Amino acid sequence: MNRRTLLKSIAATLTLPAGLSAMQTLMAANGVANGRRLVLVELSGANDGLNTLVSVDNDDYHRLRPSIGLNKNDVIAIGEQLAFHAALKPLMRLWDQGELAWVQGLGYPQPNRSHFASIALWESGGDGDKAGRSGWMTHDIEHQLGRIVSDAHGISLKGDLSLFNSQSGRWMSLQSTSQIESGNVVLPGAGKQYNKTLDLVTGKMQELHHIMGSLSEKIRNAPTVIELPGGALGDQLAQVLQMIQAGVDTPVYRVQLGGFDTHDNQLGRHAQLLKRLSAAINGFSRALQSDGEWNNTLVMTYSEFGRRAAENLSGGTDHGTAAPHLLTGGRIRGGLYGTTPDLSELVDGDPAFTLDYRCLYERVLSDWFDIDNNRFADFSTPELQELIS
Repeated sequence: MNRRTLLKSIAATLTLPAGLSAMQTLMAANGVANGRRLVLVELSGANDGLNTLVSVDNDDYHRLRPSIGLNKNDVIAIGEQLAFHAALKPLMRLWDQGELAWVQGLGYPQPNRSHFASIALWESGGDGDKAGRSGWMTHDIEHQLGRIVSDAHGISLKGDLSLFNSQSGRWMSLQSTSQIESGNVVLPGAGKQYNKTLDLVTGKMQELHHIMGSLSEKIRNAPTVIELPGGALGDQLAQVLQMIQAGVDTPVYRVQLGGFDTHDNQLGRHAQLLKRLSAAINGFSRALQSDGEWNNTLVMTYSEFGRRAAENLSGGTDHGTAAPHLLTGGRIRGGLYGTTPDLSELVDGDPAFTLDYRCLYERVLSDWFDIDNNRFADFSTPELQELIS
């Protein structure tokens, strides 16, 4: 196999299919619909939930945010005294179809406001005391999925493997594949680089060769796709779409949209970020609906934490705790889940978390991947029982 050819094909700009029937034929030949997939969207820097899902008629909201609080002209009402930020308008199509849900008040006990520490908790399934020892889904996907995964267990498009930390399994980052040519491959959980000789001893290099060979063959024969909107996030989701259309068998993908650490000048910056997020997810969903793959796909956001309830003196918000996150897909039962934050009862300046985020992980593993006896089984809650069909 020519690895240089593969690297060039992966790095190439990807576009939507020019001929749908040819693309559908290829997908069928490659056995694309061989299992459900999860697409995790990291909102890096910590998204401001209160200006994403907005209590626009709440007096406490406007008292806490006299400068950056949104008004009725800045939002799209969805009932129950809540509204979407207007930049999320492209997602209203999925909301109206009943295929988009917001899970409110997600957090964990003894919150940590460090970017590094908190994202480590979210990615490993830990709490305020300590992070987990591996990625939150890695062990269950590797050992309890109920089917053989022919390619990678997970692929990250953001360039690191922190979410996929594991001592086993096949977890990879496409942005790190250039290291294969130099003989230095970053392995999940290793914490260092292995040279070719050590990789041959451990078998990791052979495994990577196998994965890359499979990806190379599938991607080389895949249709080209047009550019998705949403900037860098759209580019990453276009690569995910390309792999889905190519028949790549991977249960978990991870992409990232950065820039959410809005300590200053938040209004304009946050609006642009949400505009990119909604445009990218909307374009991705439309393509998957055309492909007949939307029912096999679940998109879910996550982030370090939310932002403080009160604005700061720089027209922004500082590190907080609880926040809402969205899920969308053909098998999502849309609507609002969890409890809307009570802005009259803050905890150290933050909305109190009302739902442990590990409850959401439990639901994804049990209802989406049919792994009932997963590591978060003790976090099962009736509040999310109807979230996934």
